[in-house]
Amino acid sequence: MYWEPDKECMSRDELEQLQIERLESTLNRVYMNVPFYRKKFDEIKIDIDEIRSLDDLRRLPFTTKNDLRENYPYRLFAVPLREVVRIHASSGTTGMSTVVGYTKNDIKTWSNLAARVLTAGGVTKDDVVQIAFAYGLFTGGFGLHYGAERIGASVIPISSGNTQKQIKIMQDFKTTALVCTPSYALLIADTLREMGVNVNSLSLKYGLFGAEPWSEGMRNEIQEKLKIIATDNYGLSEVMGPGVAGECIERNGLHINEDHFLVEVINPETLEPVPVGETGELVITTLTKEAFPVIRFRTRDLTRLISEPCRCGRKFIRMMRVMGRTDDMLIIKGVNVFPSQIEAVLFDIEGTEPHYQIIVDRKGHLDEVTVLVEVSETIFFDEMKKQNELIETIKQMLATELGISVEVKLVEKKTIERTEGKAKRVIDRRKF
Repeated sequence: MYWEPDKECMSRDELEQLQIERLESTLNRVYMNVPFYRKKFDEIKIDIDEIRSLDDLRRLPFTTKNDLRENYPYRLFAVPLREVVRIHASSGTTGMSTVVGYTKNDIKTWSNLAARVLTAGGVTKDDVVQIAFAYGLFTGGFGLHYGAERIGASVIPISSGNTQKQIKIMQDFKTTALVCTPSYALLIADTLREMGVNVNSLSLKYGLFGAEPWSEGMRNEIQEKLKIIATDNYGLSEVMGPGVAGECIERNGLHINEDHFLVEVINPETLEPVPVGETGELVITTLTKEAFPVIRFRTRDLTRLISEPCRCGRKFIRMMRVMGRTDDMLIIKGVNVFPSQIEAVLFDIEGTEPHYQIIVDRKGHLDEVTVLVEVSETIFFDEMKKQNELIETIKQMLATELGISVEVKLVEKKTIERTEGKAKRVIDRRKF
């Protein structure tokens, strides 16, 4: 089942010709309209008219998340703000988000690509799609919402949280497709059991999950507990949001929408391309984005490409599920969290020491974060009331900065291990 069979099944020759045409157009647009890219190209003396093949792509400079932060909020936009109809942002360090914009045509493209992913995952116009992603600056909820509407499915924009209500809606509205994080899907499954609801009494058939790492074992558990076909999808705010890639019901790698995104996998140390099939860092160049095109964006996500044909008939290259990161970013409940964000908050609180550690665990099926904070001796041996007040202050400030709640534990000075090299700020005990 395809959403756009003429595009999803085009030959490699047709695809590569389309990619180079769109790449040339994108390079001209960013050179003319984005001073950041014009300066980068001029500095390394790149004549964009000389980029005539896909192999020439490696001659172009990379774009990093830090580049996006330094050009906050609108300096990487390639169109005037009056042409931008939507603004989203991802979480950033020390309060500095990465801001992305969409023109009317970008929204149409985004909706169409999300529709491809949903269709590949089994969803049709006859389905009732319950979207349990948070709605807001996060791109996940809106992207898949518009994709489902584009298909013609009935959409329930319930957003995240309130699990018992989610289940009541599933029962009453006869939800057939669930869209959320995989960990939240397992929480729903456990809550069903606690409520005494027989999963076979629901109408669920499909689950489309993303925004956090998950394993094949986790997929099997979700499928068994919810009696659904569970597929993975991939996107990131800096590139577009959900719709970059998604699994079909064969569940053997995510089909990348290559007519809109040019992908590379590089060695994160040498920055050179690795052979197809080898693990490396995913790099994406947008080919059709109008408001916010990016050239060779380093995602920091580790994956590998699969060139073997898929039994579904789609011709686009596939990527394996993201295996990890090349930086220190954590994905907690679908939210990007950097240790430096926590550090910035702690430095502003009197009495805390510049030593902390983040413990990430999975309790049940949800992520749980505990921040160990070293404090001065006077605070640690102070009365319990003052300690609790400090803990609440830290929790509130971290919740404001991170967008998620965390637990805080005060510890004595020198409790957290010191090392001569890089401090071990994060202990991630989750098993994906």
